Amino acid sequence: MNNTIKVERAKKDMTQQDLAEKVQVSRQTINSIEAGKYVPSTVLALKIARVFGVALEEIFELEESDFS
Repeated sequence: MNNTIKVERAKKDMTQQDLAEKVQVSRQTINSIEAGKYVPSTVLALKIARVFGVALEEIFELEESDFS
């Protein structure tokens, strides 16, 4: 799953820690999501989208390999 969390954080001048605190997870979780090593739950993905004030689909995108 691709995501634009790092870009969205930069737009808001937020650190991984700042975002982690807002969505109540660890900084390591945010790092893993950004790196594509961890797929967030639907609830967490929605919380992240809400922090940035954008639609979920603007942050997260499925890759072709996610369909097989």
